[in-house]
Amino acid sequence: MKHIAMTALFVGALAVSACSNDRFGNGRFGGGSGDFVAGSPSDPRSPAYFNQTIGDRVLFAVDQSTLSPEAVQVLTQQATWLMENTSYTAVIEGHADEQGTREYNLALGARRASAVQNFLIDRGVAPNRLQTVSYGKERPLEICSDELCYSKNRRAVTVLAAGAITS
Repeated sequence: MKHIAMTALFVGALAVSACSNDRFGNGRFGGGSGDFVAGSPSDPRSPAYFNQTIGDRVLFAVDQSTLSPEAVQVLTQQATWLMENTSYTAVIEGHADEQGTREYNLALGARRASAVQNFLIDRGVAPNRLQTVSYGKERPLEICSDELCYSKNRRAVTVLAAGAITS
């Protein structure tokens, strides 16, 4: 009986170790501690990785479309990622907080999206891979009337898509 248990344990260990490689097309890549599942946040080529690790958004000061040092840091990483993953295009969404008129906030959102687009183009991303849209104050992340909420809504978000941009 002891021999059967040892054999079963050995076969089980062998089966588990065989699963760590991609011989059977299980969607895993790598070969050690850096393994990742395709499309997951640990896959450096995936939109999930872009959103969670690189960062898909930058924040702005009140009534500003100037990029902060923190925004430049995130956008530099976005540009590098986009240059390495040329099958993706992006729509850059400009947003504003609820203060001000609808028209003012649409224009401010457009300036914010353009600031991000221009930065990415200056870093080598092809202009035909980027498009901008302004939502002004129409798509808030937070709804309340205090600075904490306002600061989260003053943003530009880079939304990835596979393939060419359609007009």
